[in-house]
Amino acid sequence: MNDSAPRTPTVAFIGGGNMARSLIGGLVARGRPAGAIRVAEPVAALRDALQTDFGVTCAEHATSAAEGADVWVLAVKPQVMREVCAALAPLAQAHRPVVVSIAAGITTAQLERWLGGDLPIVRAMPNTPALLGAGITGLFANARTNDAQRAEADALLDAVGPTVWIDDEATMDAVTAVSGSGPAYVFLLAEAMQAAGIAQGLPADAARALVRQTLLGAATMLVKQDEPADVLRTRVTSPGGTTQAAIETFEAGGFRELVDRAIAAATERGRQLSAAND
Repeated sequence: MNDSAPRTPTVAFIGGGNMARSLIGGLVARGRPAGAIRVAEPVAALRDALQTDFGVTCAEHATSAAEGADVWVLAVKPQVMREVCAALAPLAQAHRPVVVSIAAGITTAQLERWLGGDLPIVRAMPNTPALLGAGITGLFANARTNDAQRAEADALLDAVGPTVWIDDEATMDAVTAVSGSGPAYVFLLAEAMQAAGIAQGLPADAARALVRQTLLGAATMLVKQDEPADVLRTRVTSPGGTTQAAIETFEAGGFRELVDRAIAAATERGRQLSAAND
């Protein structure tokens, strides 16, 4: 009788930048053995930091980390993805790993083709709050990915926040535009609110504190209270009050249309990244 626990799948991160670091930290915090995580990263300082902080095995070259690993997480820039995949294609065909990509705009069909074909590919789009364990990730799996492989990919990304599975890969560029790029929109709003508060006479440190906590509180209400955003907005907008004056100014200035155009522009840029790197 064999009472040994199932073997933990080995994960190889190809690229050791901020997003990979956040995923590795989340996995280790959730109990994944450091010995089951490898990282390929050409920058020595990043390798040293990952090895020191998490105890994971690091290598300079992608093939060294990927050799024999069950899951590959491709965490390199879209502009170099094709080159990286070409170098890994012989290993991919020999070992048939589950491949998870977190590169914006690169499709599962492109990845599968560059890696030699006939592979389970999961396309993922996390966002930067993953660095704090507060991210969210959109996921799409190609037809070659079975339920167990989808679950493994989900477990990897769920280490840094909730996941949302997308059925139509064409909408992954919209996921990138809404949540992948979305934190920057909030930061831009924070900048504008702080500047406006200062223009109305607030000290800079007071404006910053008020804006930070207001955005945190509003986001917490969105998450904790099971009600749509429009309901929460209406509830704090008293007729004839200060909030209504501000909301009416936003609406008159075309706020919704501007947001729509911004999301559309980011979505289109994702499509362009795919075409440019094909």
